[in-house]
Amino acid sequence: MKIKENDISTTLQKQVQDAVNNKQPLFIHAGKSKLFYGNEVIGKPLDISKHTGVISYEPTELCITVRAGTRISELQKLLAEQQQILPFEPPIYSKNATIGGAIAAGISGPRRAYTGSIRDAILGVQMINGNAEIVNFGGQVMKNVAGYDLSRLMVRSQGILGVILSVSLRLLPKPSHDLTIRFDANQQQSLDFFQELRSKQHPITATVWFDQQAYIRLSGSTETLENSQQQIKGEILSDAKDFWREIRDQQHHFFGRTDKPLWRISLPPGSSQISRIDDNILIEWGGAQRWVNSNMPANIIQSIAKSRDGFATLFRGDLPETPHFPKLEEPLLHLYKQLKNKMDPHGIFNPGRMYENL
Repeated sequence: MKIKENDISTTLQKQVQDAVNNKQPLFIHAGKSKLFYGNEVIGKPLDISKHTGVISYEPTELCITVRAGTRISELQKLLAEQQQILPFEPPIYSKNATIGGAIAAGISGPRRAYTGSIRDAILGVQMINGNAEIVNFGGQVMKNVAGYDLSRLMVRSQGILGVILSVSLRLLPKPSHDLTIRFDANQQQSLDFFQELRSKQHPITATVWFDQQAYIRLSGSTETLENSQQQIKGEILSDAKDFWREIRDQQHHFFGRTDKPLWRISLPPGSSQISRIDDNILIEWGGAQRWVNSNMPANIIQSIAKSRDGFATLFRGDLPETPHFPKLEEPLLHLYKQLKNKMDPHGIFNPGRMYENL
């Protein structure tokens, strides 16, 4: 299935060329559902929300190419008609959330640890670079240069490398059935059990621990789910669909607190409980992603994460003189600067959105 290309990309390209000529910083956005995520950008708005629609979709090949302004909800509706899903289960913070925003923010949902991240699903990207050129990277389009897989580097780039026009993604068949098991357990018991399950053949597609309860979502055939349920035991969650939607979209009441900043701590799988952080906490991905509401000083939270080979991001909320993303080590920062200078030599795309002077 193919749909004729529109001419909005040409308009966007001209706006970028004007910005280059005038040395005018641009703030790239579409649905604005993730404005809270990242440092503030001062620049002229470049709105891609009208650059929408499917370019090509081959259900039998499990791949799709869509324009960046396409709403995630509309994309999911189309895929559901073919009994297919996005592997990374992106959050939908508002009805205007777009696939381009999901790529730029790099935020995956509950399924990420079990079926892959956004970066794993990327096949190719078309974008406007800092010289106002429309270029293609990855997959079936054109070989990358300089040793970088630029299609995947657009994930979590927060728009600092260029304007995403379209993206090609791999898909997954939709599981025939889902089943969620819930049981009582403290934090360390849950982490130990999640780790134990890694060595078994259960069809797990999501895990959560919160408020002394563990939740495990299983996806597959009825027979497979019944076998896993008998081994894992626990209570079947009746409103599982709503529960996982609330976790995915961060509408669960845990995320409703506004009295403390919300931190996202990313850790290696199998990491144990962090005893020094005992504030309000929710754990996903078998322990690899931990959400923490805390007034603990930023440097302490970041140092705790670093000591465990992880990192902490100030996901929501503002702290004086605290950037949202952790400071990069010099070698990695140097690499980022090189990439930024290559892709955006005039420094016009979302300056400062991720790191100062980038």
